[in-house]
Amino acid sequence: MHVLVTGGAGFIGGHLAEAFLADGHDVTVLDAMDPFYDLGIKRHTLDVHRETAAEAGVDYEFVEGDVRDAELVADLVAEADYVYHQAAKAGVRPSVEAPREYDAVNVGGTLNLLDAARETDLERFVMASSSSVYGGREEYVPFSETDPTLPVSPYGASKLAAERYAAAYHEVYSLPTVSLRYFTVYGPRMRPNMAISNFVSRCLNDEPPVVYGDGTQTRDFTYIDDVLDANRQLLSSAAADGEAVNVGSTDTIEIRTLAAEIRDQLAPDLELEFAERYDADADHTHADTSKAERLLDYDPDHTIREGVATFVEWYRANRDWYEPLVRSS
Repeated sequence: MHVLVTGGAGFIGGHLAEAFLADGHDVTVLDAMDPFYDLGIKRHTLDVHRETAAEAGVDYEFVEGDVRDAELVADLVAEADYVYHQAAKAGVRPSVEAPREYDAVNVGGTLNLLDAARETDLERFVMASSSSVYGGREEYVPFSETDPTLPVSPYGASKLAAERYAAAYHEVYSLPTVSLRYFTVYGPRMRPNMAISNFVSRCLNDEPPVVYGDGTQTRDFTYIDDVLDANRQLLSSAAADGEAVNVGSTDTIEIRTLAAEIRDQLAPDLELEFAERYDADADHTHADTSKAERLLDYDPDHTIREGVATFVEWYRANRDWYEPLVRSS
């Protein structure tokens, strides 16, 4: 099969493209190479793609371009059997400063892809949504897909709008669409400005991990391999067409506890530091994954402690190129 992965040089998209190539599929990656974080990570990911494609004997193409370019998008979608739409302006906090840019990319770009897809015989359109659509109100934790969607940031609002368009295109144009609501995905090649990568980096350099707020915020951290399993299911299953589905983990953890556990593993003599939190950050995220279990046979098997241990091992092995990017983020 031929799979188009938008945002395919990024963290989740990069792992998806790598997995599809390893599974024997032809892959085209579209990525704008937005310098939201150091592009060294994306360039490394593209090198991994080329090596994987050569080993698997499949076709691979990287296209540098923007999902806001409707003509380019139409050309690429026309050649694909599946579209995995991961491209987006990322980051809750930066969205507060530039809400219209987030709308233009995350909503307008998604509409370009959906418009192109409804003119084809696409097998399935799978888009990355986010736990940010829920807004983090404690009375709804753990969040199920039937709970109110009350985003507290422009980023969350843009992801909710995009997934509602995907659902509408399914209803009106019979386009097979699925929106996967990711809950804080982490793992190798993760964005350098995320909590886990920063905690690990600071501890390995004998600097105290910095926790924003009092650290009682809770997060459902999802290991990248579990996310890949959910996405792979959608290559062969129509059970979730037209739906939004949570993709989370097996447990939740307070940020201060996570920081302390990483500290205890790597640099137990350090004290935690606390800084002012950001208003746009949700207080709590935790997924009810029963719908994913029912529709996708989803069975996440990485606890946060197991996943972090695996990430630390990878970090140490790739420290020469990855750590400078984390340190400069």
